[in-house]
Amino acid sequence: MPHVTSDAMQRCIEECQQCFAACTSTMTHCLAMGGRHAAPEHITSLLDCAELCNTSTSFMLRSSALHQRVCEVCADACEACADSCEQIGDDEQMRACAASCRRCAESCREMATARRE
Repeated sequence: MPHVTSDAMQRCIEECQQCFAACTSTMTHCLAMGGRHAAPEHITSLLDCAELCNTSTSFMLRSSALHQRVCEVCADACEACADSCEQIGDDEQMRACAASCRRCAESCREMATARRE
């Protein structure tokens, strides 16, 4: 099995940290906006994504043997959150959050499959 390069893991850690920050600040934005932005399922999506990004970061930093599985779930959460942000509204904050989630999902998918190839 090939070893995941430290560069790839470092990039994924950075994407997860950025996505965590994006989702957390977007949640505050959405709660302030109210209405559709504050819908429980949307807020839950933001929370799920932020929490899994934080967890993935932690698993990668400690080189857990389970980091690939956690990254796979994180990628799913990031994609769902990006979809939710795109459906809720077309403002700069929502677009930025969706873009961060998509980048993180891509990086996490790479980490999830790197050791299985």
